[in-house]
Amino acid sequence: ADMTHLQAGLSPETIEKARLELNENPDILHQDIQQVRDMIITRPDIGFLRTDDAFILRFLRARKFHQTEAFRLLAQYFQYRQLNLDMFKNFKADDPGIKRALTDGFPGVLENRDHCGRKILLLFAANWDQSRNSFIDILRAILLSLEVLIEDQELQINGFILIIDWSNFSFKQASKLTPSILKLAIEGLQDSFPARFGGVHFVNQPWYIHALYTLIKPFLKDKTRKRIFLHGNNLNSLHQLIHPECLPSEFGGTLPPYDMGTWARTLLGPDYSDENEYTHTSYNAMHVKHASSNLEREASPKPMKRSQSVVEAGTLKHEDQGESENTQPLLALD
Repeated sequence: ADMTHLQAGLSPETIEKARLELNENPDILHQDIQQVRDMIITRPDIGFLRTDDAFILRFLRARKFHQTEAFRLLAQYFQYRQLNLDMFKNFKADDPGIKRALTDGFPGVLENRDHCGRKILLLFAANWDQSRNSFIDILRAILLSLEVLIEDQELQINGFILIIDWSNFSFKQASKLTPSILKLAIEGLQDSFPARFGGVHFVNQPWYIHALYTLIKPFLKDKTRKRIFLHGNNLNSLHQLIHPECLPSEFGGTLPPYDMGTWARTLLGPDYSDENEYTHTSYNAMHVKHASSNLEREASPKPMKRSQSVVEAGTLKHEDQGESENTQPLLALD
């Protein structure tokens, strides 16, 4: 069967990249997908709620067409949702908790991609108002955002970059990052989601974030560890990996400062700050069958005025601090 419709809309360059980097072969896509689908019978304990070709293809791409690895990821994807039902109840942009997180810029998503065609996600840690957003809601907002973005086949192939700016993130805020919720985030992102993460970049991290990182290291796969970079306040080492023309000014880039509402507006439509129900964005990626009552959807409070402007909070020291040990991938610190 000719499977080129599964690659519809992809540029020739991207199709070639998928062949070279991911072992994607249009002639046998159908067999590859079917072989993964045939494995579903081995896990009767898991409800596979979606098994169409396009969906399974994401998992093959995320695991370079190793069928057993792709199947393991597919099983984990649904198992994670099964084990964390509350997280995926009313899993859409107008859920009050998710909506608040998105409105507050968790995550930020840059419009332009980097020089490798990867989508750049931003987290400005200091903007986390813990009286407004639970960590779980921020994680849900990130997972929902990825769910929407991964519909784009180019991103299934090119992947994502995550930049976390820790400037002004207080010790008190950090103390809420317990190992158990960090583990939940790692399981959701590293082990259960069909995306390729090309790099996770920490910028301006204080010592206590470095300490937290050492605690969670055991939960990280080697492959993930090699892709986590601690830049400290050395923007040069960030720019070696992500060109300044792809970055907003907070990261020493040439783009204007990131506007926190950008991605929320994209997901929620132009009237995203209104209090009303968003009937037009009931994006429920999973088609999870749940009876959610309207009582759960209490209106979310209006965003608070922040004591400090976002740009200020995200500003980095621009003087080059020289090559510090922190600019190495963290594996080198072991």
